[in-house]
Amino acid sequence: MSGFDPRPLLGLTTYLQQAQSGIWDVHATFLPAIYMEGVNLAGGTAVLLPPQPIDAPDRVLDGLDGLIITGGRDMDPAAYGQQRHPETDEPVQANQDRDAWEIALVRGAIRRGMPVLGICRGAQVINVALGGTLHQHLPDVIGHTRHQLGNAVFSTSSVHTVPNSRLAGLIGESSDAQCYHHQAIDLLGEGLVICAQDSDGVIEAVEIPGENFVLAVQWHPEERLDDIRLFIAVVHAAADYATGKVSA
Repeated sequence: MSGFDPRPLLGLTTYLQQAQSGIWDVHATFLPAIYMEGVNLAGGTAVLLPPQPIDAPDRVLDGLDGLIITGGRDMDPAAYGQQRHPETDEPVQANQDRDAWEIALVRGAIRRGMPVLGICRGAQVINVALGGTLHQHLPDVIGHTRHQLGNAVFSTSSVHTVPNSRLAGLIGESSDAQCYHHQAIDLLGEGLVICAQDSDGVIEAVEIPGENFVLAVQWHPEERLDDIRLFIAVVHAAADYATGKVSA
């Protein structure tokens, strides 16, 4: 796989919210650069996908070889048929726009057989896009807040993979994961299977079995760029997808 040329293009979704830069305080789309660094280190080229009207996803996906749904604020619970928990981020239009955009991208990418990687919120988006639901506040379920310590401090959680899963083939039986989430997958979306959990039984990763690469992890692999196995996996899958597009 190391000889593919050109580098596959992977779309990465972005935030849409107020942001400050110097004297400017504006409504902006942005993404921490560490996500792009992970893609670049793995041999891919990152393309940012800010939330836009949902009639655009098919044209956007036409130009991509892979899709990464990134982290961010809580999804609007209305997207999966629930009322808002008091600890869930209050829905705002910008985030509802992001929800709709990412759900449309996920559904379009899966229809095409395009490789998809979900990261933290991205795992939740993929699950909801396929009809699943979320635990809105994990401390209510497991009795502690160690998955999200607050103040931008990541916690380390040991995750255990399901034997013979795609994820197990990539990272082995277990791995230390960088976590920052107070929500998690509850009922699985259509076609998804659990491929990793932690010691509390929290679903930490899901995938769709089969040839097409669809994998989502509840942790933040971009926070540990000394281990880019997940980025390498999605970039290589994107390279294969690109080759298939050309040959078709």
